Amino acid sequence: MSDPIKNRYEFVILFDVENGNPNGDPDAGNMPRLDPETGYGLVTDVCLKRKIRNFVETAKEDEAGYRIYIKDGVPLNRSDVEAGIPFGIQDQLTAIQQVSSKEAKAIGAKLKKDDPKIDLKLRDWLCQTFFDIRTFGAVMTTFVSGALNCGQVRGPVQLGFARSVDPIVPQEVTIARITQATQKDVEEKGPHTLGNKFIVPYALYRCEGYVSANLARKVTGFSEDDLELLWQAILNMFENDRSAARGKMAVRELIVFRHDSELGCAPAWKLFDTVTVAHKDGVISPRAYSDYTVAVDEAALPAGVTCKRMG
Repeated sequence: MSDPIKNRYEFVILFDVENGNPNGDPDAGNMPRLDPETGYGLVTDVCLKRKIRNFVETAKEDEAGYRIYIKDGVPLNRSDVEAGIPFGIQDQLTAIQQVSSKEAKAIGAKLKKDDPKIDLKLRDWLCQTFFDIRTFGAVMTTFVSGALNCGQVRGPVQLGFARSVDPIVPQEVTIARITQATQKDVEEKGPHTLGNKFIVPYALYRCEGYVSANLARKVTGFSEDDLELLWQAILNMFENDRSAARGKMAVRELIVFRHDSELGCAPAWKLFDTVTVAHKDGVISPRAYSDYTVAVDEAALPAGVTCKRMG
């Protein structure tokens, strides 16, 4: 694995959806998320991080150093206990989660007495092993009852919520199921059942993100190789995630701003303000990415910042 990154980055992701639901809200019957005051569509950072994790897991297939910590159906404490294997303390970590609080504290106190830096060693092992911890951070405190934990790691890569460029108008579409689950259902309800699904006819979303070289160096070791994998994962995060519910989704462009220093040369907002997305002349209701013009005012970039457009 290469050295930790030495430059700060900000980035803008532009992605769109056609006849799909990019991020359903379980508190609203799975309707597409939106800002009720303005009507702009929203996609959570958690949703996008899940797509990135899924791509890395598919592309790397649990290759050493690129496993995924936040994984469907895998308890976090299973991975936390695994961190004890290189240090020969996996049995004690397992015991901490199974015994009384008093006994757990005694086990944790002995481990820390034997090795005062054991918490940091566990944290570092997890950062080196799991790509998503090294990237996004994690709260790894399943041993906290034993006065021992794997740390609360602040990841160097952070995403904001994505917001649609224009207000969205979600549509509820009625669908028919032509069969029932059981013979009893056929007799009682008839052969057909009506259901519904929500779609957004078309929307272009914008998400802004940040990469801290300072946190990469001091905490997780997020590397140049990790950074290249992150860009690849963002550009392809919908390509292996097809479903009828999400319709046609695609990352159209990734715009990356690179600072020539660890702490950066300008506030992030100044860089984000150089990216404008506007309707082409005569377009009132966009129904394709080609209905927009995306521009970056590179002449307005502060000294020490360069821009790269990918997509």
